[in-house]
Parts: sequence; C-alpha cells; structure tokens
Amino acid sequence: MTKQTKIRAAILVALLALTSAVSFVYWPSQMKDPTSVPATVQDEIETLETATTKQPTKTLEDWAQPYMDLKLVDAHNHSAANFAYGMKLDSLWNQYGVDRVVLFGNVSDPSAVHTDEMAWKAYQQHSDRFIPFASGINLLDPSGLQTVKEYLEKGFFGLGELAVASTYSEALAHSIWKTEHPMDGILPDIYALCAQYKAPILMHIDPPEGYPMLMLEEAADKYPDTIFIFAHANAFNSPDKIRSLLKEHPNVYADFFAGFTAFNPSSVYKLEDYVPIIKEFPDRFLLSTDSGYGISSEEDAIQAMYMLLEAVDDPEIAKKIASGNIERLIRDQPATRTQLAAIRQLENKSGQKYDTSNMSKEEAGKLLIENSQQMSSTQGK
Repeated sequence: MTKQTKIRAAILVALLALTSAVSFVYWPSQMKDPTSVPATVQDEIETLETATTKQPTKTLEDWAQPYMDLKLVDAHNHSAANFAYGMKLDSLWNQYGVDRVVLFGNVSDPSAVHTDEMAWKAYQQHSDRFIPFASGINLLDPSGLQTVKEYLEKGFFGLGELAVASTYSEALAHSIWKTEHPMDGILPDIYALCAQYKAPILMHIDPPEGYPMLMLEEAADKYPDTIFIFAHANAFNSPDKIRSLLKEHPNVYADFFAGFTAFNPSSVYKLEDYVPIIKEFPDRFLLSTDSGYGISSEEDAIQAMYMLLEAVDDPEIAKKIASGNIERLIRDQPATRTQLAAIRQLENKSGQKYDTSNMSKEEAGKLLIENSQQMSSTQGK
C-alpha cells in the first residue's frame, strides 16, 4: 500500500468511526469491535490501492519525447570532474535528448584548473556536444587576468561557474579563489576582457539579495557590453526579483535551474510561478541542470527542464530557452587571434585556403579540431 493510499484510508476510517459514534443505532454490528476496519472501508482501501497501482507513471522518456527536436542545451553542468562526461554522454544525455552541454568542473579553486583541462579535452573529443567554460581562475590576484585571456584565446566560450559571492553554499562558501562581491578583486578587469571577446560570464551569487546583488547591478551598469549570466537565478529567489533584475539590466541573463524549483523542498515557488517572467523576457533565459545539485539526481533535473517547457506552452519560447539563447551567445563570438594564427599555419601546411573574414570562434574551433583529428587518423595508419 502506498503512503498516499494509507493516508486516504486512515481518513476514511476516522470519518467512519466518527459517524459510527454519532449514529451507532444504524450500525450496531460495527460497534462490537471498535478497532476493526469495516468491510465497506476495507473494500474502499483495496479500490484505492488498485487504482493507485494501475496509474501510469510518466517516465523521463515520456517527458523528453515531445521536445527532442529542440536539441536541448544544458547551460550549467559540472561533469568535467572525474571524466563523468564520458559516462553521461551515452547513459544520460543521448537517451534523454540533451544535445549539448556547457561543461566545466570545480569552481573558484585551484583544483578547477585540472577540471578545465578535462572540459577542454571533452570538447576536443566531441566539439558538437560540449561547450567548454573555464572556472580555474584566481579572482583575487592580477595573474588571474592573464589566465582569463589565455582561456578565451584558446577557444573557451565563457567563464564560469565563478564564485563571485558565497555565504551559505556548502560547496562554495569556502572556495579559495572566490570574491566577496561582484565588483571585488580583478572582476572589473575580467568583465572588460569578456566584453572584448563577447564571452559570457556565469556567476554564482548567494544569497541572491542585499549587497552582493547591488554589486551585480553596478557591474551590469558599468560594463554594458559584458554578458552576465546569473547562475541558478531561481534558487532561493522570487520571480519578482528576477523580473526587476532583467528589466533594469538588458545584459543580464538568467540561468534557470528548473530542478531546484520542481524538486528541492526548500523551494517555495512552483515552475508555473516563473512562466510569466520567462514569457516577458524570452531571449534572456537559459535552462540548466547544475548537475542535479541539491536534488535526488541529474535525471530529475533534466525532467524538470521538460516540465518547464510544458508549463511555458509556447513552441517559439520553448525553442529559445531550450537552446536558442545559449546557442546565440556562443555563435556570436568571433574567432580569436590564436585561432586565426593556427588556421594560417594549417593553410601553409595543406595549401588549402579558408575564408576567415567573418569566422566565429565556434567555426574556427571545429575546423581546427577536425583537422587535428584527421592528422591523428592519418598518422595512426
């Protein structure tokens, strides 16, 4: 018997007991043993249990199926750690319609340098599936600015997740390279550099209120050409606060961790509560799983994204938030000098010419990766 069935049965028994106490003249046989469950109630319990057992369960495959054509992009995933991305590619993402993943690992810690390498390796192996972001950056030392430039020149598509303010997070409150607020350390110089490369910066801020949020707004105002992505913007945050932030700052995007709202018991809101804001700012929302942090699994986090798409109930908006918005942010980044220099070297070796006049970072990256793979294959024969 399920928990729900037991509760409903208990209510039936209680109601019947109360009715019997008041109207025992009509049910004298039931008063002989007050602890027994009357046959009529037992029949009802069995009916409830049978109905509950036979109710079809909507699986993750069922949730995903109507949205397979959207080519869902997970805009925030930590699976670069411990080669987890390799296992998830077949067992999770391929199976449930996740087409691409913004990939990184650890956050604002020296160990993130290694997980950044893993994210880059994943991208080299599957350039059509992974979008590498970098988070192994010392935000408190001027040397971190050179690190950022090297990452972006190399071909990383963004920075993050970065702990730019964290007081309560069990995972990030004690990060070695975190800042106290979004205008602390070398962050202002990083914002200016990101603007040059048109690379977004994914920022963890907790709590999502008070001085840290004021500093985010100041950063957004002072660096209007920088693309700020507010990580898991809906976590412990109200729809009205997100609306206010997006309304006042057109260069701020909301990374929406649907799994938190749908499945974390700490959430006081429902997915439907955010739908009006998403429809008001359809070009500024990205969907993510945060690797299922704080809920039972990443599968649940993926399901929650599909639940949100169903709640939005608008094919055009669904396409934007599922993949279009993050794809646009990636597509708009120009090829870097480092990439173009590598392509010129490739031209000199092969004799083939490539049109690089309007080449994007994404196009340049794929060209270089494909050539590298071809060379490795040729040398292996």
